[in-house]
Amino acid sequence: MRAQLDHLVVAAASLAEGVAWCEATLGVTPGPGGSHPLMGTHNRLLNIASAAFPQAYLEIIAIEPGKQPSRPGTRRWFDLDDPVLQAGLAQRGPRLVHFVARVPDARAALQALAHEEHAHIDRGHLLEASRDTPAGRLEWQITVRDDGQRLFYGALPTLIQWGPVHPTDAMPASGLAMRSLQATHPRAADLAVALSAIGMAGMAVQPGAPNLVAELDTPRGPVTLQSEGL
Repeated sequence: MRAQLDHLVVAAASLAEGVAWCEATLGVTPGPGGSHPLMGTHNRLLNIASAAFPQAYLEIIAIEPGKQPSRPGTRRWFDLDDPVLQAGLAQRGPRLVHFVARVPDARAALQALAHEEHAHIDRGHLLEASRDTPAGRLEWQITVRDDGQRLFYGALPTLIQWGPVHPTDAMPASGLAMRSLQATHPRAADLAVALSAIGMAGMAVQPGAPNLVAELDTPRGPVTLQSEGL
């Protein structure tokens, strides 16, 4: 089992706010994205791939006005329905809240988290989804909990397994490059065990207040994104 960073998740109260944040913070305008009828959300995307993080991208995501998750009783992914997170986004603006890890076998990764002696983590259901793009049909399997929780304040990744086409195959260079990803958490040892179970033991985890920290090279120089407990 080997997991790699697939994409960072920046949440925003609205997609327009997310675009404005991206331009002000990273110095670039995000590329097109799409809608997620399954979750009632929509996004914009940016290539942040680097030698250390191949095929990585950044997703700016928000609740799509007037839309609801298509599965009754399901809350939106990435805690987007959580009142505390919503209040934080409203008060402080868009913020890094989570990341998604790419795995070769999502079902095996789910089982590894559930059965690891010191983990026993329910990462959710494995859902199948697809979307047509100019570069080809995107097909993927992704883990989603019915309660929408990210777990470990977003520092334990959602898992994704892509089909033959990856979103970055059609993404132009953005001038951004992923440099590093690390986390602090009060239960750092438990988080490290869970990351190791999916083959992501190389991600640095330290004890401390919940925080997910991503460093990127941008046209404006190095930029650090932090979740700071959201």
